[in-house]
Amino acid sequence: MDQLLNPYYLQIAMFILINAILGISIYFTLATGQLSLGNAGFMSVGAYTSALLTLKAGLPLFLAVPAGGLAACLLAAIIGIPATRLQGIYLAIATLGFGEVVRVIILNMKITNGALGLSGIPSLSAQVSKQLSAMGLGNGLGGISVQQLSNLSVIALLALLVVFLIFFALRLRHSRLGRAFAAIKDDEHAAEVTGVDTVRYKLMAFFIGAFVAGIAGGLAAHVTFYIGPKDFSYHRAVEILLFAVLGGGNVIWGPILGSTILTLLPEVLRAVADYREMIYGGILVVMMIFRPQGLISEETLRFWQSKLLPAAGQSEKARRSAG
Repeated sequence: MDQLLNPYYLQIAMFILINAILGISIYFTLATGQLSLGNAGFMSVGAYTSALLTLKAGLPLFLAVPAGGLAACLLAAIIGIPATRLQGIYLAIATLGFGEVVRVIILNMKITNGALGLSGIPSLSAQVSKQLSAMGLGNGLGGISVQQLSNLSVIALLALLVVFLIFFALRLRHSRLGRAFAAIKDDEHAAEVTGVDTVRYKLMAFFIGAFVAGIAGGLAAHVTFYIGPKDFSYHRAVEILLFAVLGGGNVIWGPILGSTILTLLPEVLRAVADYREMIYGGILVVMMIFRPQGLISEETLRFWQSKLLPAAGQSEKARRSAG
C-alpha cells in the first residue's frame, strides 16, 4: 500500500488532473473555432492572484482560487474584445503575444518577486491535513498516514472538479449556447447571416476558457507551493495546445486524454531524457500524418458507442438519419 501511495505517484496524479483542467480550458475556445494560445497567460494570472491573496492578504484558499479564476476572466475581457476580431493564425499570434506580455510584467513586478517567483505558498494538501486532524484523523486511517490521506483527498477534490467540468461541457454542447458555438466553428459568416451574435458567443467562450485556466493556475500554485515566470512561458502555452492536438479538440475527451498522455510521457521517458524532445516531435509528426483530428474524434466515440452500447448506437443512428 505504501508503495502505491508513494508521494511521487500521488503528485503525478495531481498534475494529470490539473493539466486535464487546462485541457478543458482550451476545449472551450476551440469549440468556437478560436485558436487561442493565451491560456498560459490566464493560468499565470490565476496562479499569482491566488498565491498573493493567500500570502499577503491571508485570504482562505477556497476563496483565493476562485478569485484567481475571476481575475483571469477580467483580463480576458481586455484581450478578448479586440482578439475576437481576429481569426486563425492571427488570433494565435495575438494571444501568444498577450501571454508573453503578462509574463514580462510579472517578471518585473516587485510584488511578484520578479524572476525569483513566489515560494512558501500555502499548500492545499496541508490545509486538508489540518481539517483531517481537526476531525480526529491526525494518526491516519486504516494504515494510511494523514499525509497520504490528505493527498488522496486533494486528488479526489481535483477529480470532482474535472468531472464537473466534463458534465458542464457535455451539457453545454447540447444547449442553445453550444449550438451557437458549433455554428460559429463550422462557418462563422453563415452563422452571422442566420442571426447568431458571433462576437458575443466568441467572447463567452473566451471568458469560460480563461476562467477555467485561471482556476487551474490557482490550484497548481497551491499544489506545487512555488510559482515563477518560467512556469508560464511560451513552452507552457504550446504544451496546453498540444493537449488538444494530440487528444483531439472536437470532443471534451480529447484534451483530457492528450493531457494525461503528455503528463505521463516525461515520467516514462526519464531513462531517455536526452532524446525526449526528439520523441515528442516524432509522435506529433506521426499524429499529423495519420490522425490530424487527434486520437479521439466524434467518429471514434460513435464507433465505440455502437460496440459497447448497441441500443444507444442504433438510437443515435436513427436520430441522425431523421435529422
